[in-house]
Amino acid sequence: MELEIRLIRETDIEACLDIYNYEVVHGVATLDLEPRTLEEWHEWYDSHSDEHHPIIVGTVDDAVIGYASLSPYRLKDAFKSTVELSIYIHQEHRGKGVATQLMARILEMAREDDILHNVVSVITAGNEGSTKLHERFGFTYCGLTPEVGFKHGTYRDTETYALLV
Repeated sequence: MELEIRLIRETDIEACLDIYNYEVVHGVATLDLEPRTLEEWHEWYDSHSDEHHPIIVGTVDDAVIGYASLSPYRLKDAFKSTVELSIYIHQEHRGKGVATQLMARILEMAREDDILHNVVSVITAGNEGSTKLHERFGFTYCGLTPEVGFKHGTYRDTETYALLV
C-alpha cells in the first residue's frame, strides 16, 4: 500500500465526511451524536483556509483513506499559537500505519509554522491506539475530564494531550 499525503482538495471533502460520519455513528472517537452534513463539512473545509490550520489527506490510488487537521484551539487572540489536532482513518485502513504517517506530516507542518507553538489533542478515553500514537510522538498527558460526554448509552471521559512545537 503506497500512501500519498497531500493537502486536501475540495473534491476530497465528501470522502473525509464519510470517514468522520462512520465514527459518529459507530464509534466514540468523536462525541458528535448526529452525522454532519456536506454543507457543514464545506464550512469545516473553509475554516481551514489559512496556512496555520491545514487539512491533509492520505490517499491510496487516489482514494482518501484518512485525514489530519489543525484547527483553531480557541477563538481568542491569545490562543492563536495553539491548534487542536484531529486525525481520522477509514475503518478498513486502521492499524496499518496511516495515522502515524499523517501525524508525522501534520506535526512537521506545525513545526515549520512560525506562529504555532502548541498542538493540543482531546481524545475520548479508552482509545488505546490514539493514546499510543500521541505518546510515540512525545505528547504530554495533561489530564482527564471525567464523564464530559454521553454517547452510546454511557458517559465518556476525555484525555488531553499537548506537544510544544
